[in-house]
Amino acid sequence: MSARVECNVENGSRPPLMKWPGGKRRLLHLILPHLGRISGGYFEPFIGGGAVFFALKAARSVIGDTNPEVTNCYRQIQSNVDNLIQRLRRLENSEHEYYRIREWEPLGDVDRAARMLYLTRLSFNGIYRQNLKGKFNVPYGYKKHLQVVEEDHLKAIQARLRKTVIRTGDFAATAGDAVAGDTVYFDPPYTVAHGNNGFVKYNARIFSWEDQRRLAAFANRLVQRGCRVVVSNADHASIDELYPYFKRFRIERPSVIAADAEFRKVVTESVFVGPR
Repeated sequence: MSARVECNVENGSRPPLMKWPGGKRRLLHLILPHLGRISGGYFEPFIGGGAVFFALKAARSVIGDTNPEVTNCYRQIQSNVDNLIQRLRRLENSEHEYYRIREWEPLGDVDRAARMLYLTRLSFNGIYRQNLKGKFNVPYGYKKHLQVVEEDHLKAIQARLRKTVIRTGDFAATAGDAVAGDTVYFDPPYTVAHGNNGFVKYNARIFSWEDQRRLAAFANRLVQRGCRVVVSNADHASIDELYPYFKRFRIERPSVIAADAEFRKVVTESVFVGPR
């Protein structure tokens, strides 16, 4: 099932801030029509790399994430981009420098943002991944042609963030003050088993099954409040059952998990749209 809906798309939409697990850059043409024309505020509580956010324009936006390193990056670009660029200019794209930065534990907010942007730009496949101890553990990507910092990109992102509220915390806190006429897009962490497209009720430390249930209940309350709500999630019966009052659309995307393209498969995901 598909929809053709006029929506507020930013002309020459910005690339996301960084590559992010589950990022939606390749699915924008399938997701944006469901968001419709944004006449009120726009809320995105699982911002990640921000592919959807940067493809839209809204007079009032609120973004957030539970990961303080992510929201710190956005805040430093919003209010301190020149200092951030200066920090990144000092760093080199080399294997030795990469592993030095990976082990670095900066205390200052600008340095923390510089470290995260450096690592996500130069890591293998641009992947952001942490081990169980919360340590970034992706190896060097050996893309020595890349510049450490794209100044024009960061300046363009700063301009887009100028009137944006940035929050750190749970999705309910980030979008809790959405009112009738606002649009809310949820893209929670979810995992599918690529062999049979089965939903994995994954690591409770990231986003538990109870979190999924809370999200669905909160999304329904927002719809009852008069908000337009769009949720990206796994294509699985257990998730479908959480959204009986939403329209459900199935979309397809290529899996990028396998390193060899020969073993990548088409994976289906769900988009839930309320009100039904």
